[in-house]
Formats: sequence, C-alpha cells, structure tokens
Amino acid sequence: MSDVVEKTLTALPSLLSLDSQPGSAKLSSTSKLGNLIRGITELTSKHEEEKLIQRELTSIKDQVSSPNTSMMKELMVRAIYCEMLGYEASFSYIHAIKLAQQGSVLDKRVGYLAVSLFLNESHELLLLLVNTVLKDLQSTNLIEVCMALTVVSQMFPKDMIPAILPLVEDKLNHPKEIIRRKAVLALYKFYLIAPNQVQHIHNKFRKALCDKDPGVMTASLHIYLQLIKENSEGYKDLTASFVTILKQVVGGKLPMDFNYHSVPAPWLQIQLLRILSLLGKNDQSTSEIMYEVLDESLRRAEMNHNITYAILYECVKCIYTIQPKSELLEKAAKCIGNFVLSPKINLKYLESNV
Repeated sequence: MSDVVEKTLTALPSLLSLDSQPGSAKLSSTSKLGNLIRGITELTSKHEEEKLIQRELTSIKDQVSSPNTSMMKELMVRAIYCEMLGYEASFSYIHAIKLAQQGSVLDKRVGYLAVSLFLNESHELLLLLVNTVLKDLQSTNLIEVCMALTVVSQMFPKDMIPAILPLVEDKLNHPKEIIRRKAVLALYKFYLIAPNQVQHIHNKFRKALCDKDPGVMTASLHIYLQLIKENSEGYKDLTASFVTILKQVVGGKLPMDFNYHSVPAPWLQIQLLRILSLLGKNDQSTSEIMYEVLDESLRRAEMNHNITYAILYECVKCIYTIQPKSELLEKAAKCIGNFVLSPKINLKYLESNV
C-alpha cells in the first residue's frame, strides 16, 4: 500500500473526530472505514470494487435501521465515502438529517456534513432540515450557528429563504468575525438563487465591505462582483473604496495568514482587479482613480510563481479594459511580451487570452 494511503488512514481519526472522549475507540487501523479504504486500494478490478461496496452498503443499511445503534456517526462517514466513490446510499439520507437534528455538537457536525454532500437544493428531504437550521441559528453555541450558516450557504430551499433571512441578517452584527463572514456568504448564496429577496439589505453589504475583519470584507467582494456585473453604474461611488483596499493588500497591510507563497492575499487582489475593470470600463474619471494602484500592482507582482502570473494577467486585462493611460499600456505591453517570450506554455496561452 502506498505511503499516501497509510498517511491518510493515520490522519483520519483527528480529521473526523468521531469521538471526543480521550480513551474511546476512534477510527483506528482496525475500524470498518479503515478496513474499507484499505480493501478498495488493494482491489484490481471495478467489478471487485462494486461487490465490496454493495456488501458495505448492505451492512450500513442494516445497522442504521437498528433503533439502538451507537455508531451512527461512523456509519454516516462510511456512507459518505461510498457516495464519494459514485455508489448511491439514498437510504442514509433521512438518517443524516436525523443526526443533524439531535444530540451533541459532534452528531450535528457529521449530520450537517452528510446532508450537504448527499442532497441538493431541490431535494424534497431538505425541507425536513429547515426547523433544525432555524433552531441552530438562534443557538448560543457558536459551533451550532457556524454549522447552520455553512449549510445555508451551500444549499437551502429557495421558498424557505424568507423564514431564515432575518436571522441571517442579524448575524452580520455578531461580535465573532467567523459568524459575520459566514452570514455574508449565506446572503451571497441567497442573492444568486433569489436576488429579489435580498434587495432591501444592500446597505448591509456596504457595511460588510467596511468590516474591520479582512475575512468578512473579502467575503463581501463575492456579492459586489456579482452586483457590479449586473449594474456597474450603481456602484461607481465605491471605486475609491475598492482602490484603497487594493492598495492596502498590495502594500502587505493584511495579516500574514492571507499570504500565499509570500504574495499578499493573491485571490483578493484578483477579485478586486476584476471589480475595478468593470467599474472603469468606458469611464474616464473612474479609470483615473485606479491608475496609481494598477501601476503599483504591476510593479510588485514579479513573474516568479503561478499565482503572480494570475495577478499580472488580471492586472493587464484590467488596464486594457478601462480607459487607457499611455504609461500603463506600455507596461502592460511589456508584461505581455514577457509572457510571449517565456518558455512556459501556460504563459503563452495567457497572452492569447488578454
């Protein structure tokens, strides 16, 4: 067996945290999930895999139907694994919902995880989870609130959004930044599937953009990118705010946690550059506000890593989209030249897409 599989099996207990008791039987090498993973890696044909998985699913089905089972968390994880391999475990869906509805935080954690992986937004069983989400959003336990917001931001029945929208809105003022961030992502999901139902809270999106926590601010950019794509004229007044944020990011003002390969918050930079290109298109006065920060972004993003190539690509694309400035166009052209002369095929492909 490969070292990768062995390391994965060793790490599973701490990753899944199936039991919080120090001396309890966790997912050890002798557990059924560990045996299943090992068994599959040792098979030589798809037919053998199908037989093994069908036996596993039959065993899980028999055990979840038992009223006194004490292994529901592990059974759900095994069912998730079978579904990840492409085998249907629909009998376990209702049990995943029940697990999210009852018991300890760990039960809910595994139950919510299983529900988010098993079901989609249109699945009829999802309606059974609405009351649980409502209750957890009002909980004083931060973990329960986080889990509810996470599942809401991934999937939630469109018709039931009005029932929880006030609670999600209220979480934008929560003292914990992780709750505010997840609330913003939930509202972004609502906007994607039912934009008319969140039209009245656009001012709260602006408040999230100015949040003192960079994670909350970053989450709000997803909403603004979508809004500006649909109506850039309505958000021209925010251009200076986006430019200020990009200056702070490029200048390394964000915490080190946001860095990737020593590059300051690269995905945030890319998101901001896309927003600026939409705002500056065919608008001279708006474009002039961003010339300085675009010049700074080009200067700081050296061609030494894939993520900086992505930043340079978005920066060049932005420069060619907004109203032109000769000095910036020359620097962008030089950057494209570097792409063309690079021995890396991916960079040559980037040049053809600018």
